Amino acid sequence: MLWHSSFSPAERGGLMIGLLRLVDVAIVLGAGIFAFWLRNDIEDLPAHYALAIALGAFSIANAAQAFGLYDDTLFARLPGQYGRVTVAWVTVVTILIVLAYFTKTSDTFSRLWAATWFLTVSAGLIVARAVAISRIERWRAEGKLKRRVALVGSGEKVEALRAALEDASAHTRDLAIVGAYAPETLPGLLAAIKRGEIDEVVVSGPGMSNEAIARVMHELGTMSIEVRYAPNVTKLPFPVLGTSSVGAVALFDVHHRPLSIWRRVTKRLEDVVFATIILVLISPLMAVIAVLVRASSPGPVLFRQRRLGFNNNPFTLFKFRTMYMAADERRDDAESEVPQARRDDPRVTAVGRFLRRTSLDELPQLFNVIRGEMSLVGPRPHALAHNEEYARLLDGYLARHRVKPGMTGWAQVNGLRGETDTLDKLRARVEHDLYYINHWSLWLDFKILVMTVIFGFVHRNAY
Repeated sequence: MLWHSSFSPAERGGLMIGLLRLVDVAIVLGAGIFAFWLRNDIEDLPAHYALAIALGAFSIANAAQAFGLYDDTLFARLPGQYGRVTVAWVTVVTILIVLAYFTKTSDTFSRLWAATWFLTVSAGLIVARAVAISRIERWRAEGKLKRRVALVGSGEKVEALRAALEDASAHTRDLAIVGAYAPETLPGLLAAIKRGEIDEVVVSGPGMSNEAIARVMHELGTMSIEVRYAPNVTKLPFPVLGTSSVGAVALFDVHHRPLSIWRRVTKRLEDVVFATIILVLISPLMAVIAVLVRASSPGPVLFRQRRLGFNNNPFTLFKFRTMYMAADERRDDAESEVPQARRDDPRVTAVGRFLRRTSLDELPQLFNVIRGEMSLVGPRPHALAHNEEYARLLDGYLARHRVKPGMTGWAQVNGLRGETDTLDKLRARVEHDLYYINHWSLWLDFKILVMTVIFGFVHRNAY
């Protein structure tokens, strides 16, 4: 009974996350001291070791926060945590190594101590999350994380609200409707709240007068409980992300900008730094490809085509030319009909077939990245004519343009590349693109880039 009355489900989740923060800090502190104790007396812990351990403990909580390890991902399955927690700890260690280098203290630390500390913390952080997620899943199965919700309203309207809430929570298992109260039975509701039987109250506005709503809200305002108001909408033709207000006017939040200002700055730095490095390293290869393209058939080295980018703004995309070109086609503004490349396409040159098969024809898009028109990772841009066609076929297709298009993307590394000759292929590609937009992180970009290098250059659908 104490468990149900002392903490609401939201508070239980917050409590678990807070405890996990403390456990993360304790693991870094304890592992650092343990690694030193293995070969030394703990009383002899030098000041610079103590400072390094303290900095690591302070940094791990911030790094874990930055990598989303203290938000809703805690309630996801454990495998999704392995990569993030490892990258967070590697980030902390990298920062400490850089600090030691610039302060010229790296030689004063034992390499064995550092390795033991690193490995022990890595294992400890993963084990801590395995235990936490196991406990959360058990609580969820036992119903201890369900918010017990009471409804207040009149007649059919409150029953419609009940049906909508139960339908919405059928898969999340995070809500249980414990009763519906008419405004005149409010004393019974207040008594149930006092007994700790209710975590949250939702007041259904339709069917109630403003005076009745005001009286209910006043009475509920005397209790320590979450109270929400449901206006005259139980099913909307769009998702609601949250609410905000301008003065006394309440507003529904329908779409959020997918990347905050600092996330956009971080992603831009990632693009400029890595694209510049890659361009310098592969410039000899690009020079050789340019000579081969020029020798393969008449026409320019680069193929230029207008495509839609960020916020549906057109830009000129660069690629190495891979097809034969008729005299009237050797211009940048040819936009009428743009048939997608097919298997054994007769328009593709011998050199172009190799370039397309290995995706080397995409390399000039590094200039698009540096110019800020594209990103290294993002939804692949399509020709203008294809965009118009796809937007007619699939509702929500143009939502791909809420971020900059990329040289590679989540859809491509999952095998969704090449010709989109069916609606199912198009739908699958868009679903992967939207997943990337809604779940962007530096870790996801890094994962996609690595998968591109390992699996993505040569693909059976690249022709």
